[in-house]
Amino acid sequence: MIHPHHSALDVVIAIDIGGTTVKGAAVDAAGTVLARQTTSTFDAERDAYESVVAIARQLVDEAAAAGYTTAGIGIATPGLVDPASGTVRFAANLGWDAFPLRGLLEAEFQVAVYVGHDARTAALAERAAHGAGASGTEANASYDPAYDNALIVPIGTGVSSAVVTGGVLVEGATGAAGELGHMQVVPNGALCTCGRHGCIEAYASGTTILERYLERGGTTASSTQEIASVLDTDPVAARVWADAVDALAIGLAGITAVLDPAVIVIGGGVSAAGDTLIDPLREAVSARLGWRSTPRIEQSALGAMGGLIGAAILGWADRVPDAGFARQTLRSLSSAPQGAADA
Repeated sequence: MIHPHHSALDVVIAIDIGGTTVKGAAVDAAGTVLARQTTSTFDAERDAYESVVAIARQLVDEAAAAGYTTAGIGIATPGLVDPASGTVRFAANLGWDAFPLRGLLEAEFQVAVYVGHDARTAALAERAAHGAGASGTEANASYDPAYDNALIVPIGTGVSSAVVTGGVLVEGATGAAGELGHMQVVPNGALCTCGRHGCIEAYASGTTILERYLERGGTTASSTQEIASVLDTDPVAARVWADAVDALAIGLAGITAVLDPAVIVIGGGVSAAGDTLIDPLREAVSARLGWRSTPRIEQSALGAMGGLIGAAILGWADRVPDAGFARQTLRSLSSAPQGAADA
């Protein structure tokens, strides 16, 4: 375990593993980012684990060269995660099955490693940024009680979610709570990476939105972000986007009916579409809820950085960063130069 009294020259290594990229940063206890790197999750020479080790090693070495000691490593990973053992029980996008991630990394780096589910880790950051679950707040920051009953939905290569009820981040009986992306919402629908048909992720992830656009003959856009920008002029883009919104709305309306969240926060890379996603999604969820009131549906303030900021919070496991930590880390990530490995 990390000693509870840290030097001012201690950092943690925060790593957010995605199906497409691995993002990493060296972060001090104040939320200042000293180094950051991004690399592909897979390439011709490395698998997902080897990419994680490579980026962690680079960040540890950069921190050491600047006079800093690595006090711990926090990891946000997709899949079914056992945080107690640090084992990834299954992650389809990474090819992991009963993968002892924490044990391997602790043996590699000889520091404490903390592993969390990517959506729940992002939820730690979202809640901290809004003063919920934090030890204090920075000047002019306020506590938002909505985040005590919230659904955090990161959408990137995959679709996931984290459920917060009564201020408690719900893991479920087997640690599998929040697998929103694998709710089947279209009978006999598109094939999902999990092997089933009609899952939300088969329609609404950043990867599948682009795949479905290209499969249907779309030629104007070459990325999900570009698809979102041509909805008014490209009927293929409009149809694929509408399918993604509809799949998400079915799932979110169902979860709202059961859990009654006060706020639904859309994060991850796809959230960069902003109102182009949030406005039709809010309308579609409201239509499906009928007589029920619709929860707030809003874009994450942390965007695609929620998982990385949450991983930093995990890394500082023996202290509870206040609301200022999440906000400062976001500001620092926004201004910190990206390393040569960045994509």
